[in-house]
Amino acid sequence: MSIGVLILCTGNSCRSILAEVLFREMGQGRVTAYSAGSDPAGSVNPGAIAKLKEKGLPTEGLASKSWDEFSGPKAPLIDIVVTVCDSAANESCPLWPGEPITVHWGIPDPAHAADSDAAFERTFRQLESRIKRTLALPIETLSSIERLQQLQNIHAEALAAER
Repeated sequence: MSIGVLILCTGNSCRSILAEVLFREMGQGRVTAYSAGSDPAGSVNPGAIAKLKEKGLPTEGLASKSWDEFSGPKAPLIDIVVTVCDSAANESCPLWPGEPITVHWGIPDPAHAADSDAAFERTFRQLESRIKRTLALPIETLSSIERLQQLQNIHAEALAAER
């Protein structure tokens, strides 16, 4: 059984896109990953596409999407919602099918950094580390509360290590 993961960011053009691809590729069928934004940018940031290509990851079909696509009766089942930017974490989210847990992994936006190459690399490594640790867990068999606690711990520990 695949776990549905939705990664949210306001614009859905950088961090959430990177995380969607990483969850999908690293999850090897264990995870069905999606990304969306509350105010989608309309296109994927070229820096995100460049970073994914540099890492040998697929970029076909990636798009900046509204989170409205993931609410309502025809939406896919979501088990975990991960917000990756502070503004998305503080917004009123739609009701997601399946009553997923929501965890916040605040990561700085690489699109606004002076050295965007370094910023995209740092963002990629931060997401990759958190996702790798998430996928090391038996996420399919954890209760919602256990998932939430584990994902919060992963982010807190990663922040402490990054300082």
